[in-house]
Amino acid sequence: MELEKWPIFSLLKPEFVEKIKLACVFGSLGNEAVIVTKDDDVYALGFNGSGCLGVGDQNSTMEPRKIEPLCQKKVKGIAYGSGPHVLAYTESGELYSWGHNGYCQLGNGSTNQGLTPYLVTTHLHNKRVARIAAGSHHSLALTEEGEVLAWGQNNCGQVGSGTTTNQPTPRKVIASIGGRRVVDIACGQTSSMAVMDNGEIVCGYSHTLALSDEGSLWAWGANSYGQLGTGNKANQCAPVRVAQDLGRIVDIASSHYCHLSAAMTQNSKIYLWGHCKAQSVVGPLETGFSSLHEVFALWASPSVTYEPVSVTTFTRSSLAQAMALALDDEETADVVFMVDERRIRAHRAVLKIRCQYFRNMFQEHWKENNLEEVEVKDYSFVVFRAFLQYIYTDTVNVSPEDAIGLLELANAYCEEALKHQCERIIRHGITTENAAMLYAVAIKYEATELEEFCFRFALNHMTEVAQTEAFMALDELTVKNFIQRAAQHGAFKY
Repeated sequence: MELEKWPIFSLLKPEFVEKIKLACVFGSLGNEAVIVTKDDDVYALGFNGSGCLGVGDQNSTMEPRKIEPLCQKKVKGIAYGSGPHVLAYTESGELYSWGHNGYCQLGNGSTNQGLTPYLVTTHLHNKRVARIAAGSHHSLALTEEGEVLAWGQNNCGQVGSGTTTNQPTPRKVIASIGGRRVVDIACGQTSSMAVMDNGEIVCGYSHTLALSDEGSLWAWGANSYGQLGTGNKANQCAPVRVAQDLGRIVDIASSHYCHLSAAMTQNSKIYLWGHCKAQSVVGPLETGFSSLHEVFALWASPSVTYEPVSVTTFTRSSLAQAMALALDDEETADVVFMVDERRIRAHRAVLKIRCQYFRNMFQEHWKENNLEEVEVKDYSFVVFRAFLQYIYTDTVNVSPEDAIGLLELANAYCEEALKHQCERIIRHGITTENAAMLYAVAIKYEATELEEFCFRFALNHMTEVAQTEAFMALDELTVKNFIQRAAQHGAFKY
């Protein structure tokens, strides 16, 4: 997806756009942005209300200006409020804040505006921030240990302190959460949400969407524009399941700046509903978009990013396009793989550059080096072609079922990055029927993220999972270890 679909980026010079790695658009008119480049410099441009660009003054700028204190800090994530105030965290877990501070939302103990990034340290010593979220005038941070800290405006209790007094510095949220580990956080205008286990949650201006680990979508809150997707405009005081006819949903999006909702299904279709450029869409409407970001770039009011755009995900250079076309090109290929009696044409040089396994294979003492046609017996055509496509394009496009075979291949070929992509795809296909099988697969191929996800899924659906054939087929040691882990997580407490 081209960044130019957001109006604020439309005047940037092409050579600068090519350097962008991460971008976040915010502001009441979608007229402010923070940009991280591939060489880890950080820039801002736009209206600069309340000094939210972090460049040391309140002057507007159409040209990107450096945010010097953040350059070379390896900024990993950005969140914004409505003041606006801005939060950013780095790969090392440091948290910075700047911009509007009328309600202490910067966490620096004062209400003075922050014209440059401030390093937030209260209750964060020796802790690493892993996620951030911002509401209208309050802020949340999630540490790697699963602790939630909140600060800023608290007129509706959004800081979770048990009072309605504004919180000037980060404070650990204990009420209701207790000692449980939080895995995700989100903010609405005056609300805060925390996910304790598998799943995903997002907040709009005054509504909330929650996605279960089984791919079902729930919504509650205000519905004056149809943003809940219930087919009407009636508010909902409790979660109701929506979009059931779409099948399994794998990702959701909303922003506290607007009343728009969006979802991606397992077959990569994108749907939107709610406030769409002054129109009310009361139920999921299928689009031709390829990403959730396009929904907010083209239909949100204002045109903001619901989360920072990772530009490498959406832009493809001419080199990348050429590489995609090169796979299976009969004219230029110099090696053929025979898989399930079907041919896949490739290039030795590309394979050797991208994969250590092929670098070894195409050496003088390997018999395959002298063959024009290499037979592959251990993997299916779909799996092996997906692997070659990954080598050529760095992308993976397989079903959750085929991703299991691709995970096996990635493990055998020591392709760790591919393993992680397979784990994410497999998660989208988990059910109570196959959870135990996927858990065993994850253990077998040392896919730790998938193993943890499957374990928590099984824990949440213990009764159903324990009665499946897949669970019965687990070996004795796996069952024993699973039961021990489940007991440690309180699964058998009355």
